[in-house]
Amino acid sequence: MNLTGAQLRAALADRLLAGTTMMAASGPFNGVSLDSRTTGPGDLFVALKGERADGHDFIPEAVARGAVGVLATRVSNSLPAPAALVEEPLAALQALAHWWRRQCPAEVIAVTGSVGKTSTKELIAAVLSERFPVHRSPGNLNSESGLPVALLGLEQDHRYAVLEMAMYDLGEIALLCRLAEPRYGVVTNIGPVHLERLGTMERIAQAKGELLEALPINGVAVLNGDDPLVRSLAHRTRARVVWYGREPSNDVWAGDVESHGLNGLSFRLQRQGRSELVRTPLAGRHHVHNALAAAAVAVSVGMSLEEVAVALERRVPQPRLVVREGWNGCTVLDDTYNASPASMQAALDLFAEIEGRHVAVLGDMRELGSAADQSHRELGRQLAGRAQVLVAVGELARLTADEAGRSGVETHWVSDADAAAVLLGRLVLPSDVVLVKGSRALELERLVERLTAQPAVAGGMA
Repeated sequence: MNLTGAQLRAALADRLLAGTTMMAASGPFNGVSLDSRTTGPGDLFVALKGERADGHDFIPEAVARGAVGVLATRVSNSLPAPAALVEEPLAALQALAHWWRRQCPAEVIAVTGSVGKTSTKELIAAVLSERFPVHRSPGNLNSESGLPVALLGLEQDHRYAVLEMAMYDLGEIALLCRLAEPRYGVVTNIGPVHLERLGTMERIAQAKGELLEALPINGVAVLNGDDPLVRSLAHRTRARVVWYGREPSNDVWAGDVESHGLNGLSFRLQRQGRSELVRTPLAGRHHVHNALAAAAVAVSVGMSLEEVAVALERRVPQPRLVVREGWNGCTVLDDTYNASPASMQAALDLFAEIEGRHVAVLGDMRELGSAADQSHRELGRQLAGRAQVLVAVGELARLTADEAGRSGVETHWVSDADAAAVLLGRLVLPSDVVLVKGSRALELERLVERLTAQPAVAGGMA
């Protein structure tokens, strides 16, 4: 981004309050920061008020770290940087991002879904970059505040922008679509994530369908045809629909799927009677749908199956499930980013393909609402034949441990990551395969750091 003070004033002209000092000569701003801890030289710092902290309290720190301008409701008279004062910084940030998006010619590809949207977003961007200049939303900048930051990263030479869209309630994806104006929309799947807030699967589907309603008549909806709830959304869009999935009834589909454990996947990519063999380092059969979504988008913008196959082999981004060497020669599958029933099943499928004694460290799956008890019990039943040892972490995971124990799995329950680390110090043996997965609130990444710490200590972890 290379935003000047004059452009910022033009974008926010009807929102600026008396006292604004952002003059035409201000800037240029080469980035936007919402967190003073990560603010860098040349950034525009936006002071948002959150549930736990108010960004206005951290304006001096942001300026000290190099911010050359501030977007806020109020600032100190002694602030050594120009400020754009507005009534609502979040609304102003969104307006600025929408204005900037309209200055850039890139076509937006929006990705949503209950599981796999970040992996799918990364794969779409990776495949398209085989031919085009592509911008992607960094990390998980997918919310009402994060997506505007992602939009402000657009540059004039980008042909496509691949943006992730998350939601917690009805209306949120519709808002993000008004900001980003996508021409392409991808729905990966619909599952019981955020069921605690939305109450029913039908309301989750309704929320995801807001993306399809926002697509223009010359747009393209890329939909997972293997998911019945996604299929039920097709009538909600004016755009052309492209189906992808494992079934031959889809427009883009995969045959002859083979998983090679940690060595990746192979499958035959099929479309309109033509096929191409795909070999990719993506580990786990669940990545087939992510790869197919990327392929469906790619062929929709004019790429060939051969180009897609090449990109899926050589441009694959780092997956969220990371294989790491652990204590005393064990293998750690670090999948601590988050957890849902579908992503748990996908991780367990890959887990079962790897040789060794299987130790599953599984934490609570949060935000499942009325489905929480049933989902955790079902997870315990799925461990039969896939794990020899379970370490369950968190209150809901007690239910997983109960069911796994009935299936003959050696089970242990602990309350938190620290207790799990102590227990695993006694349990983990050389050549074990240890899967660590749970909701972010459990901070199981701290456990992974203990498991992978070196050197090994006889009788336990360092």
